[in-house]
Parts: sequence; structure tokens; C-alpha cells
Amino acid sequence: MCGIVGAVAERNVVEILLEGLRRLEYRGYDSAGVAILDDNNHLHRVRKTGKVQELANALEANPVRGSIGIAHTRWATHGGVTEANAHPHFSAERVAVVHNGIIENYQNLRRELTADGYHFSSDTDTETIAHQVDKELQQTNDLLSAVQTAVKKFDGAYGTVVMDKQDPGKVIVARSGSPLVIGLGIGENFIASDQLALLPVTRRFIFLEEGDVAEISRTKVSVYDQTGAQVQRKVIESDIQHDAGDKAGYRHYMLKEIHEQPVVVRNTLQGRISEHDINTEVFGVKADEILAKVKHVQIIACGTSYHSGMTARYWLEQHANVSCNIEIASEFRYRKSYVHPNSLLVTISQSGETADTLAALRLAKDLGYMASLSICNVPGSSLVRESDLAFMTMAGAEIGVASTKAFTTQLTGLLMLTAAIGKHNGMSPNQLEKMISALHTLPAKLEEALTLSQEIELLAEEFADKHHSLFLGRGDQYPIAMEGALKLKEISYIHAEAYASGELKHGPLALIDENMPVIVVAPNNELLEKLKSNVEEVRARGGIMYVFADKDANFQSDDTMRVINVPHVDQIIAPIIYTIPLQLLSYYVAVIKGTDVDQPRNLAKSVTVE
Repeated sequence: MCGIVGAVAERNVVEILLEGLRRLEYRGYDSAGVAILDDNNHLHRVRKTGKVQELANALEANPVRGSIGIAHTRWATHGGVTEANAHPHFSAERVAVVHNGIIENYQNLRRELTADGYHFSSDTDTETIAHQVDKELQQTNDLLSAVQTAVKKFDGAYGTVVMDKQDPGKVIVARSGSPLVIGLGIGENFIASDQLALLPVTRRFIFLEEGDVAEISRTKVSVYDQTGAQVQRKVIESDIQHDAGDKAGYRHYMLKEIHEQPVVVRNTLQGRISEHDINTEVFGVKADEILAKVKHVQIIACGTSYHSGMTARYWLEQHANVSCNIEIASEFRYRKSYVHPNSLLVTISQSGETADTLAALRLAKDLGYMASLSICNVPGSSLVRESDLAFMTMAGAEIGVASTKAFTTQLTGLLMLTAAIGKHNGMSPNQLEKMISALHTLPAKLEEALTLSQEIELLAEEFADKHHSLFLGRGDQYPIAMEGALKLKEISYIHAEAYASGELKHGPLALIDENMPVIVVAPNNELLEKLKSNVEEVRARGGIMYVFADKDANFQSDDTMRVINVPHVDQIIAPIIYTIPLQLLSYYVAVIKGTDVDQPRNLAKSVTVE
């Protein structure tokens, strides 16, 4: 969600800002803009709705130059998608601001500022930041002090960057709830909401903590905590890779990322499991000490990560012999919950900056959880830094908004966590060895599943005129059915719902007719015969079935049922394998529907606000 890029340098920074915005396009946005302070201290602003390329075209037609500037891609919250609502926002043609997050008390501030004579030209909450800083500048005339005073009046979340044309040569940044990273150069420094934006210019980063305010010039970075005291934040050398400019011959990033899953799962496993065991230190230096005490696991996540957590609940309770609850982060935050003794809080997030999940982690620390563990794809993210333990998935940069390889690497990490906890809770050596053996086969089995791509592409044509669908699964395949439904609705805009198969007769059967495709995941496990009964219930009511079944499950295609045979796999890894055909189905249906596969409407890659 929303991208920020800023730079303070001696060279012209316009192309640096534009390239940074391009690298953040995968997050989702609807407008873009830049503000540049030129060598004569004149403040220039260019804003456009639509893609970053529209902004680039406008700057090419009317070039501006300057060695200090800020840029932004906006995902609309307050106010519609208009040029007036696009960032940066100005106050008195003096102060320029970009902002990620939501200022919850902006309406009260807006009334106060209007009474003070400030004119609002947008419908956004962000414009209140610009005017509030300008108001404070009337008292102090020092940008750092003005921002430090202004942010104390804001309720909500913000990652904001502020320029003052009367105080050139520096910018002030402030972070509360919305991530910001400072990139360190030689004779120049940078700011962004994601380090990916700055990889062309630096590999050295400072991640701001909650409540930090920083002053950034060409030669110096000064960071102040929420008390106003100057502090030193750790400088991190990043080896993260970003391949947003290379689809490797694939039509879309999503398809490329689907086909990368064998490789990234292999990377996630590499060096972390031996032939018969798991190295528990991959979760942190204190992992053995903490995991040995765990008797309950509370998982917190959102969206696709929530589905991976739902799958893990089956694994943890069946194989690791610990109780497990899973809850959506935005619900967990706002209700009174019971903390079990010796409870480990597990947060799951691709970005490590998901607002509700991060807030739930902070709340959990006050509630008395024994320890916290994050499963995340971004080293140095807030979730990783603030958790006691962390497992880093090795998915690499995921550009498509609809998560694919991040999901399967999360599942891989959660299965490894199951093994690590199980070792301390009565899992037999034979059971552990079988689990590790199944993990070793996982990359190759994912490659086998990808061979179904051409068959599924043909199958997708039957969805060209569909507007609704049902997904069914039982046991640990129920969350996979939920994930399949989410993928289809995300990128094809077909309304899709998922049900545990046993729930069919409790309502959903009323929806079944020849226009409602029903997608079923059917591995060859102990629930197969129950699932077959559910399939017959659908067929008896005229439903059209699409069954992704184990090749040994004895499903046969006919006029009412299309069967896609999935390679036989060990039951423990079946949820990960059956994810692949559902991803492919969603992708090819979206292509047929003609939607924007990589950047579906109304969605953002990283949700950093409530």
C-alpha cells in the first residue's frame, strides 16, 4: 500500500525518485506525484492519476531538476482518485509532505486549521500534516522542531516525509505505525517506505523504530526517539534481491512467481534440515529454550497468511501435540482474549509491516504471552525486529499483488515449526524422520504439480462466462480451498466462496445449479470417502464439478465432473502441493477475463494501515 521515496543529494534526483516509485508499483496505487526543490529553492510539484508512467511522461514533457525531492504512490483512502488528492501535499507553497497511513483525528485538526485561516484543496487526511507543520513553523522556524511538535497532535498511523523550501538541504521523516527506511549513500541519503525502492543507489539501511523522527541531509542522518532524545539506530547491510524489471519471459509476474515455487521452497529448506532432523536455531538463538516450553500456539495473520496459519493448526495439533488457535489480526486486536499458559504467539506476514498483525504483536506483549515468533519474508521488517524469534522465508521479492510463492514458503516454514515443537512434545523419532523426508521431496513434487499448467489453462476456458463459484475441501485442505477461492476472486473478480465439504448440506447446497462451478481438492487421505459423498451431493443437484484429485483416488471424468489428476504425495505436504493447481486455475481464468493480473483493482500488496 502507498509508496514513499525521497532523496537529498548533489545530483538531480528526479530519475532516482521515479525509479523508486516503479519498484514500489507492485504494492498497488492509483496516483503518483513528486515534489522537487530546485537549486533556486523553488518548489515544483507534478501529480498524475494512473500509473507511474503517466507521471514520468508529464516530467518528460515539462522537465524539472533538483537535488532534493520526495515522491509518492497513493492508494486512495480519504477522498477519491483525483489529481488534487494525490501526494505530495503543500501548505502555503512552503511545506511539502508525503504520507503513508491514516490520521484518524484529521477532521478535528482540519476544523482547527481552517479556523486558523488554512485553506484545504484536497479531501485527504494528509493535507492536515502539511498545514499543521506550517503552523508549528510559525512558532519555531525550525523544521525538525516543527515536525516533532506536530506529530504529537496526530492520532493514527503515519510514515511521513516533510520538506521546507525555507530550510533547504534536508528533509524530516517521522514514523508511527507505517514503515520508513533510510538509505545511506556517500554524500547523499535517501528515504523510502521499502528498501526495494532504494536498491539501485544503496545497500546500507537504517530502519526507523516506532515514534522515531529523523533529520536527513546529504552528509548526516540524526535520529530522535519519541521522547526527543537523539539515538543511534543500527546500520544494516542488505543482500536482498529485486527482479521487478525481469519477468523472465513470463507474461505476468504472478505466473513467473508460481513457477518459482520449487526454487524458493528449496531455498527455504536449504541448510535448515538435515537428512533426518531440523536445525531449530533457524528460528533464533533461543529457539530450543523457548520451543521446549510451548504448550499452546496462538497464530495471528491476515489474508493469505491467515490461510497458512489455518493449515498449520491441523499440523500443530496432530503432529506436535500442542493446542493451537488461529485468529484474524484485526479481530484479535479488538476483543478480550484468554492467554493460555506457556503460549507462543506466531505472527505471519509476507511484508512484516502488516498494520493489524504488527499491532496484535505489540498487544500480545502486554497480555503475557511467553514468547513471540514471526514468519516473514522481509529481513529487518518491524515484525521481525520486534519478535523474540523469527523464521525467514526465502521467497524473494514477490511483485504480483496476489500472493503465491510467499504462501507456499510460509507453509513450508510452519511445517518446519511443527517439527521443531513436536521434538519437545512427544513426537517419535520415526514420525519426525517421516516429516523431514516429506519436506525433502517437496521441491520436486512442486515441479510435478506445475506440469499440470497446460491442462489447467484449457480447463480455465470453461470459466469465461462464470460469475460465481464454490471451493470445497476437508481437513487441512479446507484452508487450501479458502486460499483458492481468495485467489480467484482477487484476480479474476469472480465471486468465490470456500466451505468445509461437510457444511454443504447446512446451506450452500441451495446455490448449486449448472451455472455454479464447484472446485474440489481431493488428496488420497482418510477423509477421501467422506469427500466423495459430498461430491455426489453436488452432482445429484445438477452441479458441475472440477476435482483436483490424487491420481490414486479413483475419480473419473464424465459429463458432470472434470477430474485433474494430481501427483501422489505424502499426506503431510499435500496442502502445499494442492495450492499449485488452484493458483494456476485462478491465473488462467483471470487472463481469459482480461483483468490486470499483477495489480488487481482496489488491492494493495502490503497493507500498512487498518
